[in-house]
Parts: sequence; structure tokens; C-alpha cells
Amino acid sequence: MISWNNFDTLASYRELSEVERVNVAEVMSGENGAERVKKYSVPMASGLVFNYGAKAVDDKILAVLAKLAEEAQLTEKYEALYNGEVINTGEKRLVLHQLTRGQLGNDVIADGVNKREFYVNEQKKIAEFAEKVHAGEITNEAGEKFTTVVQIGIGGSDLGPRALYLALENWAKTNNTLKMNAAFISNVDPDDASAVLKNIDVARSVFIVVSKSGTTLETLTNESFVKDALTKAGLNPSRHMIAVTSETSPLAKSADYLAAFFMDDYIGGRYSSTSGVGGAVLSLAFGPDVFARILAGAAEEDVLAKNKDLMQNPAMLDALIGVYERNVLGYLDTAVLPYSQALSRFPAHLQQLDMESNGKSVNRFGEPVDYVTGPVIFGEPGTNGQHSFYQLLHQGTDIVPLQFIGFKNNQMENDVVIQGSTSQQKLCANVAAQIVAFACGKEDENRNKRFEGGRPSSIIIGDRLTPEALGTLLAHFENKVMFQGFVWNINSFDQEGVQLGKVLAKKVLAHDTDGALAVYSDLLNI
Repeated sequence: MISWNNFDTLASYRELSEVERVNVAEVMSGENGAERVKKYSVPMASGLVFNYGAKAVDDKILAVLAKLAEEAQLTEKYEALYNGEVINTGEKRLVLHQLTRGQLGNDVIADGVNKREFYVNEQKKIAEFAEKVHAGEITNEAGEKFTTVVQIGIGGSDLGPRALYLALENWAKTNNTLKMNAAFISNVDPDDASAVLKNIDVARSVFIVVSKSGTTLETLTNESFVKDALTKAGLNPSRHMIAVTSETSPLAKSADYLAAFFMDDYIGGRYSSTSGVGGAVLSLAFGPDVFARILAGAAEEDVLAKNKDLMQNPAMLDALIGVYERNVLGYLDTAVLPYSQALSRFPAHLQQLDMESNGKSVNRFGEPVDYVTGPVIFGEPGTNGQHSFYQLLHQGTDIVPLQFIGFKNNQMENDVVIQGSTSQQKLCANVAAQIVAFACGKEDENRNKRFEGGRPSSIIIGDRLTPEALGTLLAHFENKVMFQGFVWNINSFDQEGVQLGKVLAKKVLAHDTDGALAVYSDLLNI
């Protein structure tokens, strides 16, 4: 029997507050540090490893975290989720994004449909469409093959798919699997759409309109913007556009699209990259086989998240260490620092994933909670970030936990030796150095040059950023956010916080305003 209880009512919450804290600078120095790094490591899917040696934990704290996992029934709640219980209590919905990449438990029947079969069938439809486009069986009016795919969407319809495309773009070029270039239009700012349209051959481009409801203001505005450009170029927009939407939306049965692929209300936008939302653009860009490899990496990581042994469950372990940092150590933020240029937009995706999911101040039943919940997430690829905000991370007044991601080898397999080492070796040297510098610090009589240390971090290490590794990373962080939401007893799967601004924006456009809203409208010449 599952119980949904507030975090501060659990016995392990109090025990976690009382356990002796770890001095990171002390335990990471010398041979002690070497042993910690070797000891505190757990395998992930796709050959990745989650290493948390530089985190402020030890065996005593980990033992309490294991009690917390058991008392909060984390794996049981995950099991309830993938078996189709109504976990999204705010919207009274199932939560099924894991089902897009594998069958984790029982068949899930909703609305009279086997949902795993539904998702697989949509993936097959997308694959068949993509293969016809690649083979030249679906072309523009002149019989020319499409060379570019443009995704029109916002929020989860943009951030995740864009991050995944950029993560594999150079890998695909190196492995001769880049079928089409991809671009993305998200912002309702007309400069966004204009810039994309000026940089592509519109006549040889296919556009994907992504909106579950078919009513998203920014997306429909940008769709009209693109249709206008196609019409002015003497092209028929219906020969250049496809839709990813729900079966009940106005986009679903429209003659305005070459094809429509379906998703449902059981997959939230920020969790939708492994549904048709990411599947269509990634299958067109890289081919269906590459998208299937992303799904495989995610599915393998999802299976690991079922493990009741905390020390063999990397997502749950990562989640609980984060809870300890947030609720006991009092840290506000988490910085995501991928040492891979390919992951340049991955922190932006994780920012939405985490902050939209766990940025809540009421529990699953709408009652205020008396403890802090989701952290602020930010990040930038290394080594760029080192020359930007690392100053605050090293010597600022706040301690910010760090989540590094690094790979032993680069994607494009092109490098040179400069001053005795390759560029990739220099990149990896920097991430290793930063972890130790943050943890251990440096003594100096000059206070400006003194580093206190004690700045905790973890790192996910892989051999190379491949489709499988990317899918594993995606699922790891999705499951981390899910487990933290379970601990905090909040609903990680709705996002009412984004709705109020939308409602007020419609009032502004309808000139139905008063008070401050009316004045701001006048100032902005609306």
C-alpha cells in the first residue's frame, strides 16, 4: 500500500538532519580523496558511470538516504507510475513517457487503448514517413527532395528535441547518418522565425508544427508566419507541413498537413522528447534507426531506476543526494556543466525539466509544504563556463552543487596534438582539475587568492557521446526529477505556473486590461 506523505513527516527526514556532516575539502585531499573517487561510483546504462566521490556524503549519510528511499517508497511509486496509476493528481492523468521507449511493467490500457502499442505504432508511422522523405517518395511540388526539417514548437516541444539534435549533429556527420539539416523556431519574436527562414531553402524544407492541444498561441503564430513565407514564395504550405499533435486537436484531421502524428495527455511537454515530439524531427534529421538507438539508451536506464538497492540505482542516488543538499545543507542551486560542446543546450532542457516539474510550494493534495523543494538549475558547457560564472562557483558566498558530464573521446574523431596533448585531453584535464579545485580549494595568505573549497560535485563519465549515451542521460535526469518529486510529495507532472501569464497575455491582446496591466500595455505600444 503506497502512502503519500510530506517529506518532513518521515523519520528519515529527522535522522538525515542529525547525521554528522562531511567536510568535502578534508575527505577529498590526498590519498583519502583517491579512495573516495574509486569507491563512490555506480554504473549507468550505455557504459556511462555516475561518480559522486566529491559529494558531501559518506557511508553513514548514504545509509540514511537508503532508509529515506525505502520509507518514501520511491521504487514502489515508480512502479505505480509505469503500471498506469494516476500519478499526475493535478490534472488527474497517467504519466507514461517511459512507455515510449519500453515496457517496464504491466500493459497500460487507457481510453480503451494499449498505450505501449499506441506509442510504437506512432513511431512506426514516423519512421515510414521519414524513410519516404529520404528516398524522395515524398517531395516538394517540383519533385525535389527535402533537405531541411524545421520544428515549430515552444517549451518542451523545442528545448528537448533541439538539445538532442545539437547533441548528435556532428556525430551524425562523422558517421554519415545526417539525412537532413534541422532548425527550430520557438520564440514568438518575429526575428526568430525570420532568421531561420532566411538561412534555409524554404522550397526544400518540411516544417513540423508541434502542439498537443493545437491551440498554443506562439506555435500557431509561428506556423502562420511560415505559411505566409511559403505562400509568398509561390509554394503550397500543405505540401511542406506536418503536425505532431493529439488525436482530438484541430490539427489532427486537417488537409493543411502532409501527415499528422499523435501524442496524448499522458506525456508532458518536458518529458516528450522520446515521443513523436522528438521522434519526428530526429528521425527526419538522422534516420529512424538513430532515434531508435536513443530510445534504447533511455529504456536501459529506465530499467536501472527500478532497482530497490539505492547503490545500484544511479538516478535515485543522484536524486537523494540532491535532496540532502537542498533540504539539509540548504543549497539553492545546481549547476549542470557538460564538458562537451555537443551538449550546449542540454542544460537549458534540464532547466525546464527540473524547474517546471519541481518548482512547487504545495504538495500533491494542494496543501502548502514547510520545506524547500526544487533547486534553481543553470549551466553552460565547459570550458566556456570556466571563463564566465565559475568565479562565483569557486569564491562566491553561496555554495552551488555541481553536476559535471564528460566524455573520454570527442564525437568527430578529429584532433591534433598541441604542446604535447590533444584538445580532447585538454578538455578532460580541465574537468578533472575543476572537480578537485572545487572540492579541495587552495590556501593563500592573500585572501583574494584563497579558495575555501568544500564545493561538492558529481560527474557522469562516458566513452563518447553516442545516441545510446544521449538517451541514457535524458532518462537519468528525468528519473532523478521524478524521484525528488516523490520525496517532496509534490506533483512533478503539471505546470500551472506557466498558465497565468498566458491568460493575461490574451487579455492584453484583446485590449481587455486595467490597472498596471493597462499601463504596461501602453508602454509597450500594444
